[in-house]
Amino acid sequence: MISLILSLGILVAGYFLYGRVVEKVFAPDDRETPAYSHHDGVDHIPMPTWKAYLVQLLNIAGTGPIFGALMGACFGPVVFLWIIFGSILGGGVHDYMCGMISERHQGASIAELSGIYLGTGAKWIMRVFSLLLLILVGAVFVTSPAALLSRLTPDALGNTFWVIVILVYFVLATILPIDKIIGRLYPVFGAILILMAVGIVIGIIIGGYTIPEITLQNLHPEGLPIWPFMFITVACGAISGFHATQSPMVAKCIKSEMNGRKVFYGAMLSEAVIALVWAAGGVAFYGVTGGLQVALTNLGQSGAVYDISTGMLGPVGGILAIVGVVACPITSGDTAFRSARLILAEITKLDQKPIRNRLIIALPLLFVGAVLTQLDFNVLWRYFSWSNQTLAMIALWVATAFLVRTHKHRSVSFITAIPAAFMTAVSTTYILMAPEGFRLSAYIGYPIGIAMAALFMSSYLVTIFKRP
Repeated sequence: MISLILSLGILVAGYFLYGRVVEKVFAPDDRETPAYSHHDGVDHIPMPTWKAYLVQLLNIAGTGPIFGALMGACFGPVVFLWIIFGSILGGGVHDYMCGMISERHQGASIAELSGIYLGTGAKWIMRVFSLLLLILVGAVFVTSPAALLSRLTPDALGNTFWVIVILVYFVLATILPIDKIIGRLYPVFGAILILMAVGIVIGIIIGGYTIPEITLQNLHPEGLPIWPFMFITVACGAISGFHATQSPMVAKCIKSEMNGRKVFYGAMLSEAVIALVWAAGGVAFYGVTGGLQVALTNLGQSGAVYDISTGMLGPVGGILAIVGVVACPITSGDTAFRSARLILAEITKLDQKPIRNRLIIALPLLFVGAVLTQLDFNVLWRYFSWSNQTLAMIALWVATAFLVRTHKHRSVSFITAIPAAFMTAVSTTYILMAPEGFRLSAYIGYPIGIAMAALFMSSYLVTIFKRP
């Protein structure tokens, strides 16, 4: 229990200390935000800070900090370190910079920001990557709640029925003004997500469960190496490129730049707290990583969450688990498709104020997502995880280029360049070694991954020292 309390304390301190450093580097001011300067009643709408924070939290979280954390916990308590320092030094910086840079460009997507700061080639790469990731996220977050709902309802209401119901909701959430569904439902679901995490902490304490002390030892029952698999598996609980697609959506709604740290950095560290609690709950409830791995394999991610919740909190925990595992993925899936609509609108230049134009873009997107729901969840998750972290890598390099270009003291860009180089090594190594990648050995994957990170870092250093 000491390890969990200490970890939570570090995350809180990270928000107040390192979060303030990041904020100071960006230097927010009192300029008019896009919520007012581009108010359109659909996507650019001012929101109270507390609501913007909860919408951002639900946008970026979903079941990511639950499913990813549980799968990451199979490596043992070493996952605590990645969640803590990955979110403080990487994920929080990533989300804050993506949101605030977008805010400076009228809520532009990460793809458009890539074009501004890295060139046209990067813009098209990011457009493709962003759309691929968003559609994968939408598909992933249809299948998991539909599977659970089909288990809880009569046979006549099977998986296909619930997939259709969820996709119909996605159409509405994608095309209606952001304050009509998302702005009203997300604060409630955000409270549920937080309540689930609080409930697990209470369950650990009351049940007398033991949380192993933090160690660097790899305890994965299947022998998967920590590098790079753990860093990819945890995904949203530490750093996530998906957040780079979501932050610009909320950047269109914040009332003041001074609220950015609370909304973007704060939501990311809140997600890290949730991930930390579920990782701890997983290893505590099953006792050993082998038991957790067996549960995830036999019951699936949703089943394991239900098992832990009911085991620790009884019927109340079961209700929270059902609501959370159904509501949380849906609230990331709908904003995934909404973000995809906005990116395609930037590409096609279709004005999104008329609902007809929104439907022209949204319906084909939802059709592709519906087709992808027929694929195996675990396969979808693996491809999502790699695409996710690769997008995070590129987004961090975009933020680095922004800081180099806009700051007199270019050395401040190290706060984004270092995590960018780290994620470059992670993403490159993973795709070289992973089953869904090139399946190369660690003897090949590790050196190439490190070399790729060194190449990017060298290019960055040359740029900042040559720039007048």
